[in-house]
Amino acid sequence: DTAGVSDWSFVHDGDLDLIHQPLDLLGINYYSPTVVRAWDGATPREEADGHGASAHSPWVGSAHLVEFPEQPGEKTDMGWGIDARGMRELLLRMHREHPGLELMVTENGAAYPDVVEDGRVADLARIQYLHDHLGAVLDAIEAGAPVTGYYLWSLLDNFEWAYGYSKRFGIVHVDYTTQVRTLKDSALWYAGVARSGALPGPA
Repeated sequence: DTAGVSDWSFVHDGDLDLIHQPLDLLGINYYSPTVVRAWDGATPREEADGHGASAHSPWVGSAHLVEFPEQPGEKTDMGWGIDARGMRELLLRMHREHPGLELMVTENGAAYPDVVEDGRVADLARIQYLHDHLGAVLDAIEAGAPVTGYYLWSLLDNFEWAYGYSKRFGIVHVDYTTQVRTLKDSALWYAGVARSGALPGPA
């Protein structure tokens, strides 16, 4: 139910025909799986959806229908669960549902509380995350998904919506006071992947 958000009066006759055009490719952003279940309406509603405490939900119309149970396992600095299997499943599902359509991973990455020590950022957890997710993309390609590109999020640490500069997604560390850039270990590892076209181990 979206009545509390919009009455959809901005949609005019002919709009749907105008926007209903063939796609050149389908871009997919993937960071973490989200587990959803029906809410019983009586017990406290679980809200482990990875979006933090907010009066506004990104899941329009879901507040009285579903809940997001907490999941076990490792999490990124955003509190997002890590499970690369979801990347493979999503790519293969999109391939099944949209056969013949080119797929591209337009965002994938992880935030961690990176610190520069002796001129180095040893972000081994991010390397593991990227290794596993690139492996999932490769698995999907080998299973037939026509994935033609992968864009890591992000090259630089940057402004992250409501979190400001407190969450670091970059493979290049940015000192926000001095603007000094430091290549993280993940940047060096990822550069090797790009040069070789092969996926080495994470370490």
